[in-house]
Amino acid sequence: GESGTGKELVARAIHSGSPRSAAAFVPVNCGSIPETLLESELFGYVKGAFTGATESRAGFFQAADGGTIFLDEIGDVSMPVQLKLLQVLQERTFSPVGSHEKMRFNGRVMAATNKPLDAIRSQGQFRDDFFYRLCSDVIVVPSLRERLQENPRELDAILAHVVQRILGEAAPDLVQRVRDVLNRDVGPDYPWPGNVREL
Repeated sequence: GESGTGKELVARAIHSGSPRSAAAFVPVNCGSIPETLLESELFGYVKGAFTGATESRAGFFQAADGGTIFLDEIGDVSMPVQLKLLQVLQERTFSPVGSHEKMRFNGRVMAATNKPLDAIRSQGQFRDDFFYRLCSDVIVVPSLRERLQENPRELDAILAHVVQRILGEAAPDLVQRVRDVLNRDVGPDYPWPGNVREL
């Protein structure tokens, strides 16, 4: 789905409605972690693994064990890290950086991207074997533009939810005022390039 469509919210809802809901939901924005640190953040590291590793540290996979790890912006992950993630998906094991010890991962892996995977696969930037292991189920989160084209009244429901979340209570008068401003300033055909986040 496009940026701002609520992909993480979808992942959280799936986690919350699953038998794993009592365990951790660990979101990781892979695009915001420098490539040189991503592997150690995901899998942890042992003391002495690299300069500055003065003590061992658990990674996101250990934090999500028993629950769900959500890998956002998976389309930005390098081929070497994709290969290590493929091992987790296939064998359910990983090794912290600087260690040969295999650790088991008993949890769900969900991932999201705003990049067209078919395009980056055809360009050789995303491994086919990783794609097939990762994408057993694919959910396309529609853009706000597509949602409103299909059902323009959905804007009122989203506005009511946002206003209630901000105020802590329903406020139909304020929702109507916001709706009036949107009608006046952006109009019904506005494309919402930032999606729900922009709204």
